[in-house]
Amino acid sequence: MGLRIRASDMTNSVFALLATGECVAKDSWFISIRIIAYRELNWFAVFGLDGTYATALYTAAVKTSALDPTAKALSSLEALVSKDAKLSTILAAPTLSAEDKTAIVAELTKQAGAGSQETVKNFLAALAENNRLGLLPGVCQKFGEIMSAARGEVELIVTSATQLDNKTLNRLESAITKSSYVGQGKKLKVTNQVNPEIVGGLIVEVGDRTIDLSVSSKIAKLNKLLTDTL
Repeated sequence: MGLRIRASDMTNSVFALLATGECVAKDSWFISIRIIAYRELNWFAVFGLDGTYATALYTAAVKTSALDPTAKALSSLEALVSKDAKLSTILAAPTLSAEDKTAIVAELTKQAGAGSQETVKNFLAALAENNRLGLLPGVCQKFGEIMSAARGEVELIVTSATQLDNKTLNRLESAITKSSYVGQGKKLKVTNQVNPEIVGGLIVEVGDRTIDLSVSSKIAKLNKLLTDTL
């Protein structure tokens, strides 16, 4: 178990640094520390160093009343790095010079449409200062998880062999919303993933629960039964 710290206990550390732009703290201080953000999140936790930065950014954005534009900027950055493998490699390069980092931060800020968002610029500068630009994809993902928790969202991932139509997805969403899988007052965030390898049927993931109704799963179970019998 790591050390549990309320966000409010750290306002003079990385959260304050991100909010003010004084990005001089070394992230080694956060290793093995579990940061738990508390803002109506019921102690929602994100782990790892990327989770630490994501939590710091979230708290700084709240304190500067810049949560929505920050979320929009992080979403843009996530889309940018996810579609450009070369960019991810460059960000993780250990040989980046100070000039390289400055140029990268400026370009990322531009691509994120965050030219006027000091919180985002300071966050990117903090990653660069600590040689952690390679964490950006993970930070974007963890930030999204924190935002979902703040909005009371529960992720629903429906995997199918082919793309499902909106009517089918809406029926699934309605049925699962009424089930015990979703807490009271929670909202579903629905994603349809396509994987032809499941052959048919569905794999439904709600939060940390998985319901495997795929044809491939049934075939695998049948094969195991036949193998065990023979």
